[in-house]
Amino acid sequence: MPTYKLTYFNVRALGEVIRQTFKLAEVEFEDVRVALESWPGEYKDKTPFGQMPVLEVDGKPIPQSFAIVRYVASQHGLAGKTPFEAAWVDAIADQWKDFQSEFRNYWYILMGYRQGDAEKAKTEHGETARDKFYPLIVKQLKDNGSGFLVGASATWVDLLLADQTAAIQKELPGFLEKYPEVIAHSDKVRAIPQIAKWIAERPESRG
Repeated sequence: MPTYKLTYFNVRALGEVIRQTFKLAEVEFEDVRVALESWPGEYKDKTPFGQMPVLEVDGKPIPQSFAIVRYVASQHGLAGKTPFEAAWVDAIADQWKDFQSEFRNYWYILMGYRQGDAEKAKTEHGETARDKFYPLIVKQLKDNGSGFLVGASATWVDLLLADQTAAIQKELPGFLEKYPEVIAHSDKVRAIPQIAKWIAERPESRG
């Protein structure tokens, strides 16, 4: 079994889906959390692209969060059971990226990462992105019929969406009330024993 070392900040964000994929697979990994003030001087120049997260596999680095999670998931049966399923997992993840590129214009203001008018951003970006993306997810859940997004069991894209749904529910109660299927999906994924245990025990961090 390879050794895995994941290096990221002490936030969930781009690192959490990787952590949860390891936990769902029941694979040990070293979870290194870098203090923000240590990043420029101690870590940045040592990473392949000057970014985190970075996963080291037997000491060899892989950059970029989606490349990392696809690698880990494919190694442990969590990227779809067939090539067709794997393509759909990737398609939903790429659609999530499109959603995120617009939604973050609201989310970053809400969370205090960026200055701006939160109410204006909610209308122009948050609600607009929500109402483009979540109907697609509702349809996919209904078409798939298992309670998961692709196939009969959880994949890494279920973890990705469920974690963000939970974060939105926490920070914006009622924001997703038009999409109860999405909330039910998040609850189902987060009730998987390995994930529920991780959520209960993981270090305190922001979304």
